Amino acid sequence: MTDHDDLVRHVRARAEEQSPQLPSCASPHSLTEAEELLGFALPPLLARLYCEVANGGFGPDYQLLPLSGEGQTAVSAYRSERAQSQAGPVPHWPRGVLPILDWGCAMYAAVDCLQPHAPVLLFEPNAVEENWPDAWFKDAPSLAD
Repeated sequence: MTDHDDLVRHVRARAEEQSPQLPSCASPHSLTEAEELLGFALPPLLARLYCEVANGGFGPDYQLLPLSGEGQTAVSAYRSERAQSQAGPVPHWPRGVLPILDWGCAMYAAVDCLQPHAPVLLFEPNAVEENWPDAWFKDAPSLAD
């Protein structure tokens, strides 16, 4: 499935039902700036969700992080995790894996932006002792799923 029009419309309608005061959508300019800071492009569906539904503030439970802006954002969380990962003896955060939802207690839902289908991954580091591959789980084979 490459055309996500129906899915984006459905997500937008559901987001408006659950939260009538959605944040503004990300602008094309803010998307470009975010991708420059990240060093990679967002998968088309994720970019559309940020630009056509809202700049975060919708979705399951804790809701999507804003892509950019004030406070914790997907960009700031990615840059922080990557910096901490590179500073440690064993890297824990792969390049191109964008955290999009903070579950708390250092746990994230993330999208692998470098894979064609943009799989959704869960990061749960609390039960591992630097055996970082054990902290990652595949939640869905693609963001569309």
